[in-house]
Order: sequence, then structure tokens, then C-alpha cells
Amino acid sequence: MKVLDLKKSLKEIVEEHPEVLDIMKELGFNEIVKPGMINTVGRVMTIPKGALMRGIDLDKIKETFKSKGFEIKD
Repeated sequence: MKVLDLKKSLKEIVEEHPEVLDIMKELGFNEIVKPGMINTVGRVMTIPKGALMRGIDLDKIKETFKSKGFEIKD
């Protein structure tokens, strides 16, 4: 089981699970997949912070990751 720790930065999560970037794009986080963004913004950005900034429901994000085989750790 793949674990998605929502306290980790997006950069840390993507280093562990590169497929997270595609899922994030699918959810509407188009900016983070641009070259260089994961190494700059991704160092300090968490998924909950990004959800708040983009106005994307965190529960929807959690459900999407669960449907793709992730266990969510808050």
C-alpha cells in the first residue's frame, strides 16, 4: 500500500511517488507540473495548503488518491 502523508511537502511526496504529479494535474493543480515548480514551490507546499489556495475540496483529493491505491495519513 502506498501511503500519502499530507504533512510532507509536495516535493517529498513526488520523490517517493512520482505518479502523484499526474494525479495532481488531473485534480486541477496545473501550475505544479510546470518545469521547476516542484523544486521551488513544491519544497514548502503541502497538498492541504495547495487545496486551500486553489479552492479544491480536500476530501475530493483524498478520495481520488484512495481510488488510485493510496492510504491517506493526515
